[in-house]
Amino acid sequence: MNKQMMGLGLSLGLLAIVGLAGCGTTQAQSKSKDATLGVTLVGNPATADPAISGDVNSSSMIAQTEEGLYTLDKNGKVVAGVAEKVVKPTQNGTVYTFKIKKNAKWQNGDPVTAQDFVTSFDWQVNPKSKSQVANKLKYLKNYAAVQSGKLDPSKLGVKALNANTLQLTLSKPQPWLPDILATAEYPMKTDLFKKYGSHYGTSAAKTMSEGAYKLVGWSGNSDSWTYVKNDHYWNAKNVQIPKVSVQVVKDAGTAVNLFKSGKVQETYLTGQYIKQNAKNPEMTTTLNSSMRFLEFNDKRTVTHNTKVRQAFSYIVNRNQVTNNVLQDGSQAAKSLIPTGDGNDPQTGEDFAKEVGNLVSYNPKKATALWTQAKKELGIKKANLELLTADTDEQQHVAQYLQQQAQKYMPGLTISIKALPLAQQINKGSQGNYDIDLDGWTTDWRDPADFLQMADGTSSVNFTKWDNAHFTNLMSEIDNTAKYTTQQRWNLMKEADTYVTQQAGLVPLYQQAKAHLVSKQVGGLKYTMMSDAQYKYAYWK
Repeated sequence: MNKQMMGLGLSLGLLAIVGLAGCGTTQAQSKSKDATLGVTLVGNPATADPAISGDVNSSSMIAQTEEGLYTLDKNGKVVAGVAEKVVKPTQNGTVYTFKIKKNAKWQNGDPVTAQDFVTSFDWQVNPKSKSQVANKLKYLKNYAAVQSGKLDPSKLGVKALNANTLQLTLSKPQPWLPDILATAEYPMKTDLFKKYGSHYGTSAAKTMSEGAYKLVGWSGNSDSWTYVKNDHYWNAKNVQIPKVSVQVVKDAGTAVNLFKSGKVQETYLTGQYIKQNAKNPEMTTTLNSSMRFLEFNDKRTVTHNTKVRQAFSYIVNRNQVTNNVLQDGSQAAKSLIPTGDGNDPQTGEDFAKEVGNLVSYNPKKATALWTQAKKELGIKKANLELLTADTDEQQHVAQYLQQQAQKYMPGLTISIKALPLAQQINKGSQGNYDIDLDGWTTDWRDPADFLQMADGTSSVNFTKWDNAHFTNLMSEIDNTAKYTTQQRWNLMKEADTYVTQQAGLVPLYQQAKAHLVSKQVGGLKYTMMSDAQYKYAYWK
């Protein structure tokens, strides 16, 4: 799971490229099998430390250079990674014991050990790391006590039984744990972490890879770097692309031009460019496992008011946002949970469809709620700042929200603060904002991952909305030992309905992702939960 404000940050370009629509690219000449693959990334990664990575740009970089106990095969299915096999838990689903592959190596040839996973997991939950993704491991035994500082991280339910045997002990069953182990949890080189501590992962020189590629030339604020094949990777013989050159390109028009000129072979598409390339065989589009929403700082007087938050929900014509502002295949939100994030254990019905549409566009109701809120607050006017990332997509949506709010909420002035992704994350995590145009991408199919964004006990709840009823619902949802799968499902439906109606978060849209992939390149596949993995790519 990743912050997208952060990570829902595919940039949006709304300028047309003449003659691009429906045409192929100029990438006609064949490539040598040893040629470098050129790709783009929409923003700068904040860290290479897998224990604290909370944005999708960092997660993208880490996923190409590290490998967890499990990994995803070329079709997005969970398979064994560094572990010898996918294991079945014992003791009522609470104990997992893994054997580390003996040929799993770091880029310097050192063996990957069970302790390297212990180091990473301990640091992730250690409150000193200030990890925004600590709760990915909240089902580990003693998680809450370690996170609160009451117990030493060494008491966490992760142990190295010997050099190549790792054991995870959970406080209760977690059926979706394999997804997390395949997409979000990686080891850290123990001796390197002891050397650099909290500076681990701040540059390529202060991290180490054990995945298909090693990270080269990334300084922490670089706009370009490379992934170089890791010859010590246990499956290196099947990695066909020896080098991947990465460029940060925030402007979609620039990205398209780089692709068209043959300088990159994979890049993102947004806005008008998607419409223009509707018939281009080199374009691939996938609905993403992400939701964009508005967060309101519950510690500030105006945005604490429920009617203010509800008014904002009613000013948003979500179909207009997706069809006219974005034009990229994104889908209007109906609740906080995106389509495809889970199926009813009895009927198989999609969660979002089963819950139904909980939001609507009603400017008159928005104005009435705002008028009531002003009376409750004893104000006639208000000035609020809307925080957003500096990508075109987010800024265009922010401008739409600004226009709608000032039109239908008289006396309200909205200013927009656009920042680079990492800075937006930092500002949001510190609670230094009024309204945040934020988002979340999940790593597994379970609605609770989105619901916990509004949980008063969650480290990723940047709103600090602390509603006792909702928090209690989340506590019940987390109690997998007490509730059956169907009971838990019903509790999640109740929680989704409650948080949406109370506007604890205001859902906007489920994002689509679109890419141009050169017809010279094979093996790059995208799923709802994952982007393409370069270790499966090859030159045709």
